[in-house]
Amino acid sequence: MASTLVLGCMWGDEGKAKIVDYLAASADFVVRFQGGSNAGHTIVYGNQKYVLHTIPSGILYPDTTCLIGAGVLVDPTLIKEEIHNLEKANIDFSKRLLIDYRAGVVLPLHKQLDMENETKLKKSKIGTTGKGIGPAYSDLTARIGIRLEDLAYPEYLSERLKQLYTYHHKKLTDEELTKQIAELQDSWKFLKKYTGDVESILNDIANIKDKSILFEGAQGTLLDLNFGTYPYVTSSRVMTDAAGIGTGFSARRIDKVLGIYKAYTTRVGEGPFPTEIFTDIADRIRTAGNEYGSTTGRPRRIGWFDGVAARYSARINALDNAVITCLDVLQGLDELKICSAYKYKGKLYRSMKLHPSQFDKIEPVYESFEGWDADICNCKNKSELPKAARDYLEAIEDFLETRICLVSVGREREQTFTIKERKR
Repeated sequence: MASTLVLGCMWGDEGKAKIVDYLAASADFVVRFQGGSNAGHTIVYGNQKYVLHTIPSGILYPDTTCLIGAGVLVDPTLIKEEIHNLEKANIDFSKRLLIDYRAGVVLPLHKQLDMENETKLKKSKIGTTGKGIGPAYSDLTARIGIRLEDLAYPEYLSERLKQLYTYHHKKLTDEELTKQIAELQDSWKFLKKYTGDVESILNDIANIKDKSILFEGAQGTLLDLNFGTYPYVTSSRVMTDAAGIGTGFSARRIDKVLGIYKAYTTRVGEGPFPTEIFTDIADRIRTAGNEYGSTTGRPRRIGWFDGVAARYSARINALDNAVITCLDVLQGLDELKICSAYKYKGKLYRSMKLHPSQFDKIEPVYESFEGWDADICNCKNKSELPKAARDYLEAIEDFLETRICLVSVGREREQTFTIKERKR
């Protein structure tokens, strides 16, 4: 059994879906282990664009089984819609999708609470997607949440819903309760054929030599609940060890961890972003890279590659190799920059050991690199890249202290090439 974990290593939107789709060609199983419909994974294949939110990115391969672990949140309405949309695109789901029965459920109440919280916070809002993810995870932590298996038991579900609304000091009439139970039961009738024990399947696979598993992370390490730029983070764990927590397949068994980075940096929502660009260069990169949120449609904030943050995420994830995406987006720029340190009150910091209140006052310290004009979208190996592009990649490797093994130079699956990987 071979297993690989693909992680976003910045603030999300690093191009994980394309890389998972590329690697899934040789994977028997692709597994999501955290997050929910707040994720937006976009894949372009054969002039067709697929936007996935909860279903793993390997679903486009007819021989690949997609698993959704217990650590993922499921919105019954949205996942049904996602399945229907893929079926309309002639994607065969026959025995190829399984959701762990322990997965938490996102309810309309959670979306209501999400928006209310953002409104209350005003100037200090987090900038969530409004999908109810934070409140749903909070309820599971408080041990009052609803799990997918609960939908099969209407009487039990009714009592749990009453407790949930009482906990949040929300009114729930008998009529509203009856309606919610009916809707959830209807969802269960549809989803039960996709529900099972993902943990046992994964651990059974571990004993089969010719099987391979690809774990797909959502969001990015700098949004991790513990190690991200708190409080502007997501509500789940987004690191290497989260794969075990979210599936029951221990991270100790994972053979290889790949960290995904864009050739520049983006962020959606609020929170610190030391290398953010406010000039017309940001608009140029945003347009060339189509930098708009897959889930919300919000324009992404654009910045230069942050070597400080990138090295931090490489270290805490114990990456084996790095993957660079969107290198083609930078072609045509005269100068590129990589942040090598943060300056705060005259002192240089080469780590992220600063308080959240200090990040807005940081001055990034940059190293500059020559840009290139050549179109690199058809490059099939590193040697075909312009020297300036090769130099830029090697500089990123130096900052990460991690070897780059894969480079994406376009949106299509085929616009990707490998570089010899580092041996463990």
